[in-house]
Amino acid sequence: MLELKLIATTTFGLESIVNTQVTKLGYEIERVENGQVVFQGDLAAIPRTNLWLRSAERVLILVGEFIATDFDQLYEKTKELPWEEWLPENAEFPVAGKSVKSILSSVPACQSIVKKAIVDKMKEKYRRQRFPEDGPRYQLQIALLQDRATLTIDTSGQGLHKRGYRQLATEAPLQETLAAAMIQLSRWEQDRILIDPFCGSGTIPIEAALLAKNIAPGLQRSFAAEKWPNLPLSLWKKAREEARELVQTKLKPRLIMGTDLDLKTIGIARYHSRQAGVDDLIHWQEQSFKDFSNSRKYGYIISNPPYGERLKEGGDIAALYRLMGEKLRQLDTWSLYILTSHRQFESLFGKKASKRRKLYNGGIECQYYQYFGPWPPRKNKINQ
Repeated sequence: MLELKLIATTTFGLESIVNTQVTKLGYEIERVENGQVVFQGDLAAIPRTNLWLRSAERVLILVGEFIATDFDQLYEKTKELPWEEWLPENAEFPVAGKSVKSILSSVPACQSIVKKAIVDKMKEKYRRQRFPEDGPRYQLQIALLQDRATLTIDTSGQGLHKRGYRQLATEAPLQETLAAAMIQLSRWEQDRILIDPFCGSGTIPIEAALLAKNIAPGLQRSFAAEKWPNLPLSLWKKAREEARELVQTKLKPRLIMGTDLDLKTIGIARYHSRQAGVDDLIHWQEQSFKDFSNSRKYGYIISNPPYGERLKEGGDIAALYRLMGEKLRQLDTWSLYILTSHRQFESLFGKKASKRRKLYNGGIECQYYQYFGPWPPRKNKINQ
């Protein structure tokens, strides 16, 4: 089967998580760079990685890389690439672009040159002068970084954070790919309850439940490459069948909990969990954080609390974070994982984190504050 170079793109800070996810699927990593993991795979890797990567944003085919310091060089090197192996005669192939610290700084000019080079290559292949572009869509990109041009084709279409279950809008939702990374960074295990006391539309509990059930996050959606004639539908069918066979069904019910003070938001979260097929694992509850308590000996808090200066119900963020410290510090055998952009979080919370990690939520620089709790005694792990 055709060997490919593929790129799993991701937001800054999640590269190691995506690296682990790609490796777990059995593919060889070539290199890891800011915002992307380059790996080797075959045609079957396209459906499998699109279905399974929890924290990647897109899966791209790496068509070629080269140095380009003038437009003639960009044109010639682009034309040399094997576009005929991917683009059918009726392909729709728009070209997006970006340029960072490169001599060729005009993105529109670079897009135009790349488009012309590909059209000229296709003229040689198909022996015609015009192309209708009324067939399947192949989104191309020319990315220039320090004069190195990278040409790719997007196999995903919509970003992979679009799982398909979140159909109702809420304010400032946490992106699914980031929520999945937060859970995997925490190393949460299913023998302990997981609670998000600021769950909003339910992204963290739902992503935790998808992980617990081993449900491929892309199982409910479609992808751009499913419409490509040169990528057999049988590969997509096989990948989906494999994913369905791997779903875990024998799990303890309600091992995850999400609370929020807004009843409407809880209703949305409950609806989303049903859409995702994980409602049996999650207990949803309308509750203000001031009423939060839990008597379990061991557990996890994984949450993305409010960032702004003011809260909807009145009061301020500083007071909320102090209250979080008062309540959560009492859970000294729990593990706490809090994502926030507030620079004074540790001071307000009243305890220095065991570890911090810089992550980005919708372009906002945040810190992931990690408070490690002890592991429960092995003999009690099942019962706690």
